[in-house]
Amino acid sequence: MSAAARIDTPAVLVDTPAVRIDTPGVRIDTPAARVDTRPAEPGRQLFVSADVTREQWDAYVTARPDATGNHLWAWRHVYEEAFRHRTEYLVARRAHGKVVGVLPLVVFDSRVFGRFMVSLPFVNYGGVLADDDEAARALVDEAIERARWHGLSHIELRHLSPRFSDLPVREHKVTMTVPLPATAAEAWDSRDRKVRNQVRKAENSGLTAEVGGAELLREFYAIFAQNMRDLGTPVYPQAWFAEIFRRFPERSRVFLVRLGPRAVAGAVTFGFGASLEVPSAASLRSHRALCPNMLLYWRIMQQAIEDGYCVLDLGRSTPNEGTYKFKAQWGATPGPMAWEYALLAGHAVPDRSPKNSRFRGAVAVWQHLPLPIANAVGPSVVRFLP
Repeated sequence: MSAAARIDTPAVLVDTPAVRIDTPGVRIDTPAARVDTRPAEPGRQLFVSADVTREQWDAYVTARPDATGNHLWAWRHVYEEAFRHRTEYLVARRAHGKVVGVLPLVVFDSRVFGRFMVSLPFVNYGGVLADDDEAARALVDEAIERARWHGLSHIELRHLSPRFSDLPVREHKVTMTVPLPATAAEAWDSRDRKVRNQVRKAENSGLTAEVGGAELLREFYAIFAQNMRDLGTPVYPQAWFAEIFRRFPERSRVFLVRLGPRAVAGAVTFGFGASLEVPSAASLRSHRALCPNMLLYWRIMQQAIEDGYCVLDLGRSTPNEGTYKFKAQWGATPGPMAWEYALLAGHAVPDRSPKNSRFRGAVAVWQHLPLPIANAVGPSVVRFLP
C-alpha cells in the first residue's frame, strides 16, 4: 500500500497525508484531515477539518446550552495577538456541511516548558463541543493527528465533566457559581450576616466602587500585577486584557474599589448567555483590613442582577483552599471540572501546579522580586504556563 493513503476497515477511515511546504519566509502546514466514509447510514458521513468561518463557528457555539463564552471564535485572535500563539480551530461536519462539533486549540511551543496543545489556556473553560460522542471522538482524533505531526507531547482538554473514558483525567479543580435572585435586595437579604457586615465596613471606611470599560484597565492591571507578584506567579501582559476588551467590548467590564482617588481592588468580568464570569480579581494587601474585596464582589453581584444575569460564575478554585472559602461565603457552590489528557509518545500527565516541588523554589524567589522586574519578565514566562 502506498504512503499516500491509509484505509482502515470496517469503519473506513481515509487519512490524506499532511502537506508541508517550506520556503524562505513561508511555511504552510496542513495536517491530515480525517474523513469518515462509512456507508451504513446515509447522511452520517463525518468530516473534520479547520475549514470553518467565524459566522459558522459562533452560530454553532451560541446555539449550544453547554457552550461557554471561551468557546467563541474571537478568543483565537486574543491568543494570537496577546501571546503570539498558534491556534487550531477544528470543526466536525456531517453530510451537506452541517456543523456537529467544534474544538478550539492553542499550541504551545517552548524549549523550557514543552510543546503541547490546550483547549483552552489562561481561561476556565474549553474543550470539545459536539452533538454526539462520535463527533466528539472524531475531533479529538484529528487533534491527536495534528499533535503528532507537530511533535507535541500532549493535548489538555478542559471539560466540565469527563467525556472520554480512555483518557487520563485530573479533577483537582471545581467551578464556583452563585445562582442570582431577581433583585439586589433579595441578594442582600440572603447573604450571610458576616458578609453584609464586611461590606458595610468597607463602605464606612470610605471605600467606593465603580464600573467601567477599557478606560479602567490600567488601574486594574497595576493592582493585578502586584497581587500576582505577591503570590509568586508571573503576571499576564496588559495586552491580554486589552485584547479581550478589544474583541469583546460589550461583554467585558472592569470593576474598581477606591479609597479616595486610589484604586485598591479590582476585577474583570465577562458575560455570556445567562452567566457573568469573574475570571480575574485582585486587591492590595496593604488595604485588605478595610475589606475592599467584599465591596468589590457585592458591586459585581449588584451589576450582574441589574444586567439580567441568572448566574454569577466566580471561576475555578482548589477545594477547601483560601479562594474556595472566600467564594463559598458568597453562596457559591462547587461544580465538577475534568481536565482530560491525550498523551503522545509515552508522556505523563503534566503537573504545573505551584504545589509541585519543581516549582516551589521558583514561587518563593518570584515573591521577592522587585515589582518592576516581575512585571517586565512575567509576561514572557506566563505565556508558556497555561
